Amino acid sequence: MQPADDFDPMSQFTGTIAGDARDPYPALHEARRRCPAEIVEGIAIGVEQRATDLLNVYSFEHVSAVLRDPATFESSLIREHIGKVMGRYVLVGLDGEEHRVRRRLISSAFVPRSLERWESELVRPTIHRLIDGFAHRGQAELVRDFTFQFPVFVIAGMLGVPEADRLSFRDHALSVVSFSADPARGTAAATALRSYFAGLVEASRRAPGDDLIGHLVQAELDGERLADDEIASFLLFLLPAGVETTYRAAGNLLFGLLSNPDQFAELRARRELVHAAVEEALRWEPPMVRIPRITACPVDMAGVAVPARTEVSYFIGAANRDETRWPEPDRFDMHREARPHLAFGQGVHFCLGIHLARMEMREAVLALMDRLPDLRLSPEAEAMDAHIHGERFRSPTSLPVIFTPMA
Repeated sequence: MQPADDFDPMSQFTGTIAGDARDPYPALHEARRRCPAEIVEGIAIGVEQRATDLLNVYSFEHVSAVLRDPATFESSLIREHIGKVMGRYVLVGLDGEEHRVRRRLISSAFVPRSLERWESELVRPTIHRLIDGFAHRGQAELVRDFTFQFPVFVIAGMLGVPEADRLSFRDHALSVVSFSADPARGTAAATALRSYFAGLVEASRRAPGDDLIGHLVQAELDGERLADDEIASFLLFLLPAGVETTYRAAGNLLFGLLSNPDQFAELRARRELVHAAVEEALRWEPPMVRIPRITACPVDMAGVAVPARTEVSYFIGAANRDETRWPEPDRFDMHREARPHLAFGQGVHFCLGIHLARMEMREAVLALMDRLPDLRLSPEAEAMDAHIHGERFRSPTSLPVIFTPMA
């Protein structure tokens, strides 16, 4: 794989925002108060824009019910969409025994020992190397210079991608992540990465290392191991799961803190609050607002009779701002009473990378505070219209900041 010299990752990555909704929450609040779940008739769905009835689910209680009942609310729609690029074994699109076995095999790679090693040997050095690139300038655009870059380099390191290949890996990875914006480019990049991963897997089967691929090729459950195509599907799925969601979540956390300088100042003085800040950012602006399912059988949802094979959108963004659970839910407030949110899902599909994502967000903000103690939004932020936006996925596409240049 060779990196393209003219590749501009931000120009394509912002294309995956899937709508330019600046603030969808007033409409979501109104819908939730009207009915926690409702059927919308004849809505256009998917790239092909086919008309179908759609069940929208808004409240915390009912979104939780969907997540806890995978037998009724199947994940096959996800596999139908991203399986075209990532293969049929993408974990988030599997259900039942097929999902259980593969999840257990894959989860063996995400043990505490690996997370501790990735934190010290990979995540922190990657973050500081990127900060080195702009700390002397006194200004930066944190999305372009920082938040979209560190997760993809972390994933590359976890997979054991050689240093010489990491720029080209970044280019291909971001093309896969932005598949919806440019299907042809995303498909070509996925094909290239699948071939590249095949070489890494083959080498690891001969001599397994201590990287993620090494763990996957050695994982065994009741005599069953992961096949090469199953490993390839999981590795490709790591790109949206481990790159896009972390890029967006880190950007949302930084936007929340930079937009509330009093809380950012308190966090500088009391670093132990970083865990609360991370959780509040995930509740306040989850990187994914809504996720699809399909009903396997007829079901009653909040008094609505839902036929079998009805497509479902459950709104994590609406559930995480349910005012019956969080007072003043639209406000970023790291001092809130700690209550579980749904940014990482719930039930059998609960995010495997939850501890990794939290750790990356935490280390990113701590490193920026350590290296750039007077970091603040640039006066140009308003003119540049820096804000969080998006309909299905949400994050800022610009975070202009200033600080005292570091030697």
